[in-house]
Amino acid sequence: MRSLLRTSAGAPPVLDPRLLRDVGLVCLAGGIVGVSFGAIAVAGGLPVWVPVVMSLIVYAGSAQFSAVGILLAGGGPFAAAATGLLLNTRTAAFGLAVADVIGRGRLARLAGAHLVTDETVAFALAQSDPARRRAAFWISGLGLYISWNLCVLGGALAGGALGDTARYGLDAAFPAVLVALVLPALREDTDVRRAALAGGAVALALTPFVPVGVPVLLALTGLLAFRRPA
Repeated sequence: MRSLLRTSAGAPPVLDPRLLRDVGLVCLAGGIVGVSFGAIAVAGGLPVWVPVVMSLIVYAGSAQFSAVGILLAGGGPFAAAATGLLLNTRTAAFGLAVADVIGRGRLARLAGAHLVTDETVAFALAQSDPARRRAAFWISGLGLYISWNLCVLGGALAGGALGDTARYGLDAAFPAVLVALVLPALREDTDVRRAALAGGAVALALTPFVPVGVPVLLALTGLLAFRRPA
């Protein structure tokens, strides 16, 4: 634990207050979406244990929403699972990006792989040195996992008491926070801005024609516009 709290002697502490603030905001936004997910699943007719166990084992927001949507629409479990796997294929590339951050031990790799999400990878890669990247990954990963699962449980227990969760605008909280987090990088780095705009254009153009979640995957083609310094 000590290695997560500070770098070498005389170096500034790894736990930057701004990092903790940003992680807290994402945990709050993710928790709101988790409440929505749990409530939607149970209000649609699924037993409480389904969204709770799914969140513990699968732990993938967009894949969980899609799988539950398929189940509530009358689809089978295999179709729901296949959709979730398709939406989560992007995490394979994310895992490679943070492989050196997760650690070398089997337990660390197993736990770390479960915590690889868009947010944890973004927090890790935004840091300036290996120690900070490791701290950012594990702090954001554990914080998001705990807050997500607790809030999914709360939403599932509330069930239909919340009514139509869409009327509260809960679905807008998470993307709004993510946009706020990436704005500094977009302002400061021309290459990042070029790749983001290209990926966004691809996603917007294809959204009316392909299944939910696929535009996000295809937005990765925006990386072709990213130019690494020679």
